[in-house]
Amino acid sequence: MKNDIPQDAGNASNPKDVKPVAGADDTSQINRRKFVKVAATGALAFSIVPRHVLGGTNYIAPSDKITLAYVGCGTQGLREMLPLLSVPGFQVTAVCDPNKYAIGYRDWSRNGLRDEIRTAIGKKDWIPNPGDENAIPGGRENGKDIVDAYYANVRAADKFKGCAAYADFRELLAKEKDLDAVKIMTPDHLHGAFAMAALRKNKHVLMHKPVSNRLLEGKAVIEMARESKKITHLIPWDSNGSMDQVMTWINSGAIGTLKEVHNWTNRPVWPQYATLPTETPGIPDGLEWDLWLGPEADRPYSSDYTNMVFRGWYDFGGGSMADMGHYSLWTVFDALQLQAPTVIEPNLSHFIDFNGTVPNYVRNDFSFPMASSVRFKYPANGARPAVDLCWYDGGMRPQLPTELLENNEELPAEGMMFVGDKDKILAGFNVENPRLLSQKKADAPQNSQAAQLHGPEKMEAALQLFVDACKSGKQYPGSFRDAEHLTEAVNLYAASLRAGRLLKYDAASRQITNVPDANKYLKREYRAGWDPASI
Repeated sequence: MKNDIPQDAGNASNPKDVKPVAGADDTSQINRRKFVKVAATGALAFSIVPRHVLGGTNYIAPSDKITLAYVGCGTQGLREMLPLLSVPGFQVTAVCDPNKYAIGYRDWSRNGLRDEIRTAIGKKDWIPNPGDENAIPGGRENGKDIVDAYYANVRAADKFKGCAAYADFRELLAKEKDLDAVKIMTPDHLHGAFAMAALRKNKHVLMHKPVSNRLLEGKAVIEMARESKKITHLIPWDSNGSMDQVMTWINSGAIGTLKEVHNWTNRPVWPQYATLPTETPGIPDGLEWDLWLGPEADRPYSSDYTNMVFRGWYDFGGGSMADMGHYSLWTVFDALQLQAPTVIEPNLSHFIDFNGTVPNYVRNDFSFPMASSVRFKYPANGARPAVDLCWYDGGMRPQLPTELLENNEELPAEGMMFVGDKDKILAGFNVENPRLLSQKKADAPQNSQAAQLHGPEKMEAALQLFVDACKSGKQYPGSFRDAEHLTEAVNLYAASLRAGRLLKYDAASRQITNVPDANKYLKREYRAGWDPASI
């Protein structure tokens, strides 16, 4: 179901003096420094071993595997399915997607995913659709076929009975009684409802970002995860970079008092729509549109809502910050102990339609702008003074620092900058290769962190951590509860852009206090049959 920007899981680290996010259950958390070490080796040293080790070092008896339903078989869903299938501790027993066939999908290349699938399942002639070898893969039939082919060719000793396929997640949960876990790879608007439904059924949950694209729903998911004994994990944690060097400079006073953090991306790299779709094409064969909409209000089908472009709509996506900020900012929130902002100030592009011959400003509260910047004001927390966090997308970047101007340098297309009253730290988007701007670029040390963050082997190592946590019952870094404050930020980002107004936020009441009408953007009105309490 989900078509996403490829982001292979990597490994994250944090400063020694970082405390767990407020509200986390400290007794069930693995120490974050220990996590760094075990993630680097790709194994977690729990005293859990399979009851039977048969047929070689990588063989795990079926009774020792984590049975998992794979929910969302869009292009990114299938792309991330491949490394998961290679982890012996998982057994995928069901897939789910409202789309049956590989029809209408978009991706970052024409045949790249198809060729990855062919290699993984050992079938050089595999095609997504009969008679169309160049179709872009997607849909539950492709998902089921990939699972069955992989297990038949690579793990035949497991005596796998075959993968079930469902269109409706609710039906899957009702029928698949023996599931241990679900992985959720759907469009953003389904994350919250599906995660809560799975937790209510006592399933472990592995999910892509965001926790939810509505603030109050996200809070409800996190509260349920905090009360549950089940393991939850938000995938982008595994690709966050290290704040070690940055925090060393900040804590030593090298940049003076930290005033601002700036993070910018070149996203969106998908079309965003300044007007609502007007054409009403037929629903593609095999797509159950009502199930794709899920909790959102009914509307005519349009291909401009689905697949990789869903993230540009407020109803279905979370915008560029939800898409990419989880990869860059989570470790920053953790290290600086950023909690709830008090002020959210948006700046955004707009759209003018001539409407014949007279210019007309289009009031848009249905899709994210082509470009924006949003400033969050965070109050002091302990020894850390108040700090502003500034997010930029659509090609927007911070003002060029004087130090770079004088050195004939420009800001990169994506990056991170920490501004103090004495100096600044410039780093890559994932906080890689940080340097003080008082240093010349040639004198700054370089590291290979960016390369280490990505790659199939890192994703497999991260997935093994989830398997081990499910077996031990011990939560590990990157749980839903750890994502609470970032979840708050990405949803307030969306609300401020949608309102087009500076917002003042009261965390205690979870209310916007200066623009009461904007509070409607913090919640979701559920269609009948889709309230999380009833799924």
